[in-house]
Amino acid sequence: MNVLLKIFHFRERKNKMRILMIRHGDPDYEHDSLTETGKKEAALLAEIAEDLHMGDCFVSPLGRARETAAYTLDRLHRSAKTLNWLQEFPAKLDVNGSEELLRAFPNTRIIDGRYKPRIVWDMVPSYYLKHPEYMNREGWRDSEVARKSDIIQVYDDVTGSLDRLLAEYGYVREGMFYRVERANTDTVTFFCHFGLTCVLLSHLLNVSPFSLWHGLALAPTSVTEVVTEEREQGIAMFRGLRLGDVHHLLAKGRTPSFSARFCEIYDNMEQRH
Repeated sequence: MNVLLKIFHFRERKNKMRILMIRHGDPDYEHDSLTETGKKEAALLAEIAEDLHMGDCFVSPLGRARETAAYTLDRLHRSAKTLNWLQEFPAKLDVNGSEELLRAFPNTRIIDGRYKPRIVWDMVPSYYLKHPEYMNREGWRDSEVARKSDIIQVYDDVTGSLDRLLAEYGYVREGMFYRVERANTDTVTFFCHFGLTCVLLSHLLNVSPFSLWHGLALAPTSVTEVVTEEREQGIAMFRGLRLGDVHHLLAKGRTPSFSARFCEIYDNMEQRH
């Protein structure tokens, strides 16, 4: 890492509390591990770990996140605490009996005569964009997906856990902002997942999680950073400094993995549809 970039990281670390969210490497979902590509990505992430100034580290209980974190933690000679709520966002949708959701979630598999549960955000754009409630900070709670899933309970459990952790660092949630009980320049790092990162960001930035699930694509081993901003004494907000940063891959000539993205052109059948 060049000198200017090191100075940038140091200054940012000195001025604000930071949260780093690092997605796992290219996944082998069937075995909950990393592919060979994912292992190379995780190794390249570890090479810049010292310059990230990670602070206290926390990791998802899932194998692909733990394996990614291991490269960095081994290099830093450190450990991370496992937090169950950092696992990939586990809310599931039941489309059975809903013609609307069957159109929104086509190609849902049938097992023993019933449709298999789906990931809550994996809907097609033609449905999502015709239902503005999904783009509303609170409106998504009254959506058809919310009625046919456990998304509200799981979302509130995850964001409540995040707030309890931040309170330990001196930032207590009050409505849509954080009351500063102990201003600091600590950093916390989460090794986690795309869907879960979107949930955390939606809570910190006060936006709908669906807007982020559908508007972002965070590449494997990408780094997302948010920091506190205290323009009024005692009142803190979080703002993003970088989103899905993969310079550790690009600097080594490696193209980021396609995981978390869908086809750029529909006729390209080699990409995910």
